[in-house]
Amino acid sequence: MSADVFRISLYLPSQAAAETEATITKWNVGEGKSFVKGQMLGEIESAKAAFDFEAPCDGTVVKLLCVEGDTVSFDAPVMDIETSDASMKNAIPSAQAQKTVMEQVEPARSPAPGALGTERPVCILGIGGYLPDRVVSNKELLREFPAVTEEYIFGVTGIRERRWAKDGEKPSDMVYQASIEAIRKSGLDPRDIGGIILSTETPDVAMPSTACILQDMLGIRGVPSFDLKAACSGWLYALTMAKGLIITGVADNILVAGVEMQSQLLDKTDMGTYFLFGDGSGATVVSGSRPGHAIKQAILKADSKGLPLAKRSVPGFKIPVGLENLNPWIRLDGHALFRFATGGFANIIREVVAKSGWLPDQVGWVVPHQANARILKAAAQKCGVPFDRFFINIDRLGNTSSASIPLALLELQKDLHAGDKLVLCSVGAGVTIAALTIEW
Repeated sequence: MSADVFRISLYLPSQAAAETEATITKWNVGEGKSFVKGQMLGEIESAKAAFDFEAPCDGTVVKLLCVEGDTVSFDAPVMDIETSDASMKNAIPSAQAQKTVMEQVEPARSPAPGALGTERPVCILGIGGYLPDRVVSNKELLREFPAVTEEYIFGVTGIRERRWAKDGEKPSDMVYQASIEAIRKSGLDPRDIGGIILSTETPDVAMPSTACILQDMLGIRGVPSFDLKAACSGWLYALTMAKGLIITGVADNILVAGVEMQSQLLDKTDMGTYFLFGDGSGATVVSGSRPGHAIKQAILKADSKGLPLAKRSVPGFKIPVGLENLNPWIRLDGHALFRFATGGFANIIREVVAKSGWLPDQVGWVVPHQANARILKAAAQKCGVPFDRFFINIDRLGNTSSASIPLALLELQKDLHAGDKLVLCSVGAGVTIAALTIEW
């Protein structure tokens, strides 16, 4: 390189203040190619406009830092060039871009133990949900139990009604509606989604995964998509996994959804399960590049001592004809599960609050899996957070398993304020136990 030629990085020209990134739709130059000032280097598309990326000087492309189809921040360099245009030495990128350049020339350092992911927050963005139209009251179900009263069922479960899917409706239909709403509320387009994690115990079919079916329904291709089975704790497991995938650079803007269709898996003669479960779906987008509600700490556990407490022998959301005699229904050991879940909720809440560096009286809301109102009241007495800070909607929705926490957040968010400290927690079959803290 001659003394008059120097190397610099080029950035996309900033657009509207609200826009933070754009997609490279086409490069018109390649590495080693020369260009002149004003030449169109590439074609760019942002959320609100399409524009040309013009060369600010004469020069030669040394390296393209992204490929066609990549979505990049306006603060990230897109190509390295060589130029002899002295005016480019005084070109000042944005403050964030300068910070990025400085970080790139510093030697890489391994993160300290426990510091993985501390460089940037990983946030949940918009939340979406879907509930079937059909409202099923306790009165309707009590036709099978004429000696039992509505108030008794409410007193034991905390449930007055729930939603059940209509004939012909599938889990993928429900989660599609929730996902579209979550993506829209996140300010994204489906093609911005970099991965899909779907928590469900009631998939459309055993294979392929319902996540891949959802990917097709959304018109997305080429991103990692998979189902996750952790019962009622599944959505929190999925959020934690999404955060890990973002931190390790596998994907960003990950759709995390939960869907359950349990209404066809209930034995009408089993009073211990028949009144508990509802159908529904909830979803959010988890991002490491967009501002939102920061995920702070997560704790995931499973205790195999609870294996007999909640189980079902046949997979899927329907009972196949001819298997009715194989006990294919959802079965619970109610008394043992009550004791196990109460302790599980209380312990995991205390643990995740402490891990987050909070005190119990700093917690604005506990958003639990809507398992059973009596379980949650008992857990509140033991965990140090008053029951009036537990958000409860089980009275209207029943137990929607892994969909219950996103559906509760969707309903609660109108009452949340920036900086509110939330604890999300669950106990489910397995027994799986999960808790996660969010600073709204």
